Amino acid sequence: MAAAVNNQLHAREVSEALNEVKFSGFHLRAIITAGMGFFTSAYDLTVIGTALALAGPEWKKAFLAGDPHGAGSFTMLMGLVASVSLAATFIGAMAFGFIADKIGRKSVYGIEAVLMTIGAIGSAFAGGPIAMIIWRTVMGFGIGGDYPLSGTLMAEYANRQNRGKMVGMVFSCQALGFLLGPIVVLTLLAAGVSHDLTWRIALGVGALPALGVIILRRTMPESPRWLARAKGRAEEAAASLTRYSDGVTSAAGKDAVVREPLSKYALTLLGTAGAWFVFDYAYYGNTIGMPMIIKSVAPHGGILASVAWNVLIFGIFAVPGYVAAFMFCDRLGRKTIQMAGFALMGLMFLVLGAVPSLSQNATGFITIFGLSYFFAEFGPNVTTYVLSSELFPVNLRATGFGISAGIAKIGAFIGVIALGPILAKLGFSGGMYLSFGMSMVGLILTAICIKEPAGKSLEEAGRESNWVEPERAASSRVAVGV
Repeated sequence: MAAAVNNQLHAREVSEALNEVKFSGFHLRAIITAGMGFFTSAYDLTVIGTALALAGPEWKKAFLAGDPHGAGSFTMLMGLVASVSLAATFIGAMAFGFIADKIGRKSVYGIEAVLMTIGAIGSAFAGGPIAMIIWRTVMGFGIGGDYPLSGTLMAEYANRQNRGKMVGMVFSCQALGFLLGPIVVLTLLAAGVSHDLTWRIALGVGALPALGVIILRRTMPESPRWLARAKGRAEEAAASLTRYSDGVTSAAGKDAVVREPLSKYALTLLGTAGAWFVFDYAYYGNTIGMPMIIKSVAPHGGILASVAWNVLIFGIFAVPGYVAAFMFCDRLGRKTIQMAGFALMGLMFLVLGAVPSLSQNATGFITIFGLSYFFAEFGPNVTTYVLSSELFPVNLRATGFGISAGIAKIGAFIGVIALGPILAKLGFSGGMYLSFGMSMVGLILTAICIKEPAGKSLEEAGRESNWVEPERAASSRVAVGV
């Protein structure tokens, strides 16, 4: 690594250096290290729907052998299996976020990847729904912890100019996980692998990416911003900065430590957590329950057809949406993209609900349903994550992020566990109307509660009261390379 930095840095200057640093090989390594967690979580959350469709018949047979009248109880149990990791994500996000603000991001970074690995391996060997619930809970704790840790660290490593792209790229690794899950299942089934072995292999594969980044995460440097501004440890911040910026040898003096109260950010928290909650309600219900949704419009298609449609929708519509989101969120603004995404994905849900004949037209249904995914990705799925990493001060960033992500996953939990009853009682159209309503709530919350952070320093975006934006003439203070 090579860099040129003033040898003496105050705590403020650490943040200024990070705000103006050029994109480097370190940033790319950080994106990959953080992004693999979202690849893993997306893979695990997506593949469970198909895994349960494969394991369900045998589990149901065994369950009913002990309770012939327990069909309703079994359905509820399977709904819990599909959604329990989301409920555990709520706890994991809140706990890891709070801890990361108190004792540091690096102190716990990597532990969540260990939990995801253990949960994935345990799920692959589960002997029934009860065991699966236990292992999916462990996995959910890890997934929850990954949200505030990876998002906060990436935002705090990032520069002003490309922060949205960098944080967005981390989250967009989710796209590959969503796509790979059904591809693995489709490949195994097409190769003639038995249903029982297919779902076990598919769930076990989810351990590999998380396992691969545990060491990388444990060796990432502590956030210099957190050290300097949340703890007033300017010398340690400068030393941390040298991990990817040669030339910083010491830090002289320190600014007042940031001690913003959470109450100051109540409206912001309503916006980040509330918009993310209503989005996840619609998104995860549709995503994890996609096999059920496709079966409702194509009842004569088998499991292979259902999984193939899943791959088609994500490959054609969702992946380009992720790419568009991180490519344009710095240029167009996160708030603008989020509002447009809520409006347009809501419109797609409204069309699906209002035109029942689309369910009889595979091309029409896939197009409109697919466009709802495009606007979800090129909209609130990426931007809720990016905004939550930016709109809180350094002493509350992981906490605010953890609360937002945790509450969002309660919305996801409700969306998944309620999908079956909603389809049964309201039909597909009723479910789409409800998703439309949630999208409109998200649009309103974004418009009222969110302030645009694009183009601002992380400290200005987080409204840190002891921060005054410096002149940007010294934008070349730090140049990081590999």
